[in-house]
Amino acid sequence: MEPTHLQMQLATAMEKVFSDEEPAEWHPKSPVTILMDERFSFQVAFFWAGIRQTDVAIRLESTFPGYCTWRQVELSPSELAAYPYPDRDEDYLRTTSGLYPDRLHVPEDGELRLLPQQWRAIWIDLQAGRALPGIYPVNIRALDEQGNEMGACQIEVRLSKVRLPGQRLRYAQWLHADCLADYYGVPVFSEQHWTILENFIRGAARLGINTLYTPLFTPPLDTEVGGERTTTQLVDVAVTKEGYYIFDFERLRRWIRLGQACGMRYFEMSHLFTQWGASSCPKIMAQVEGKTQRIFGWEDEAADERYRSFLEAFLPELTVKLQEWDVASHTFFHISDEPSEQHLEQYKTVKAIVEPYLQGFPIMDALSHYPFYEQGITKHAICAIDQIQPFLDAGVPGLWAYYCCAQAAKVSNRFFAMSSVRNRMIGVQMYKYRIEGFLHWGYNFYNSALSKRSLDPYRVTDGDGAFPSGDAFTVYPGKDGKPEDSIRGEVFYMALQDMRALELLESMTSREYVLGILEEGLEKPLSFSEYPRSASYLLEMHEKVNREIDICAAAGI
Repeated sequence: MEPTHLQMQLATAMEKVFSDEEPAEWHPKSPVTILMDERFSFQVAFFWAGIRQTDVAIRLESTFPGYCTWRQVELSPSELAAYPYPDRDEDYLRTTSGLYPDRLHVPEDGELRLLPQQWRAIWIDLQAGRALPGIYPVNIRALDEQGNEMGACQIEVRLSKVRLPGQRLRYAQWLHADCLADYYGVPVFSEQHWTILENFIRGAARLGINTLYTPLFTPPLDTEVGGERTTTQLVDVAVTKEGYYIFDFERLRRWIRLGQACGMRYFEMSHLFTQWGASSCPKIMAQVEGKTQRIFGWEDEAADERYRSFLEAFLPELTVKLQEWDVASHTFFHISDEPSEQHLEQYKTVKAIVEPYLQGFPIMDALSHYPFYEQGITKHAICAIDQIQPFLDAGVPGLWAYYCCAQAAKVSNRFFAMSSVRNRMIGVQMYKYRIEGFLHWGYNFYNSALSKRSLDPYRVTDGDGAFPSGDAFTVYPGKDGKPEDSIRGEVFYMALQDMRALELLESMTSREYVLGILEEGLEKPLSFSEYPRSASYLLEMHEKVNREIDICAAAGI
């Protein structure tokens, strides 16, 4: 007789449920306190002891005053899960190629697929839509085809009457418009493409991203020298017989209005020079004598007189439009992504070309070498979190942080192979150091390294063996042009919510009081490289902070 036992248990959102390993079971000691507008997430893990695949219907039963939804945690393939030593540390769940829990999928039939002798999980989100404080049990039931209960578990949540404040942090994660056109096979900026863009921009806002990367011209990012990415150029350019430039900004206006409608508050203009040193011009297409052709690209040096003349014509018109559209105060510009110290003089040279036309606009880039700031070459630094200490020691104001594939040792990141604790910890770290913005390069980068080819992110998650899986994208290109989330994106959003709650408690008490909560019992002060590695720290911190907020609110503070 076939065994029919279904094991079912609660798991925290920081648990990664692998198919071949029993996850840590979560036993909340008391109702979990959540604030109004907080999206609280947890998991339920399943082990099916049968010998054939089976599907179970999932029922979420609660009087919780808001939405209560579930998604299946799917396994994603990884060929490069981690770099070898010394480019990583020992704090990884696994480092081998294989299948990793990551993608969050809504089954079309509403049923959870279970495979024999394997663990699977569902991801559950709760978010209150009405101010009805109280304790609410949430029952999760698994039913067979006949509607018989095969397993069940329960969690209790205490809904606070206090609302989680809005997000102060500026969060940029680059949307790659070309990757969406390439994957879905639609013409760039066709109506189909605009619909897909809207879906992905709304999806970004749901994850706390509030800053939209804006391709004035095809972004000179992750492109092989001499190579090209699919053209995604928002500004139309025409060159007259006399050599003058005519610009049409209507598509750019549509992009900005779409971004605002989807929840974007800030706009970052695409880089005006090539990546890793600002040596060349970005690809710019124009109408010349009735034909579309490239007028600038890799073959044109960054400081070329022709490009200087182009920028002299373009930037004043652009900034006038940004003022007219009332977004100038929420816009910043980029020069070149990730210049090294060896590029300091070149960066200084090309920045001097554009700076006169961008008065009043922040110019900022991902650069981590302190001399750029020390010498006054940049006033707005975006620093890699493993190189940020000199900036912190100097008390640099308005500091932004970032990480990418290179931040693979000691610090927070969101690779498949890392724990979700390591992902979520960034929230308390950014709170402690008063970080004003966070940047990540890959919301949906579906190309190989240097964009030599397009990839299917459902099959290749590591940039064709270039970056540890989890670095290049946060969302998957789902059915009907809509993004599918990942547990990495959701956990990072939990970090953003932690930051918002800590800021709220600080406004009710003091900064010293909140830091005392964060560092109580720690052997070393909290930093970007020193931090607790256990889920219990974050769970206890979350509960204590929310309870303290409730107490302060009840006392009228």
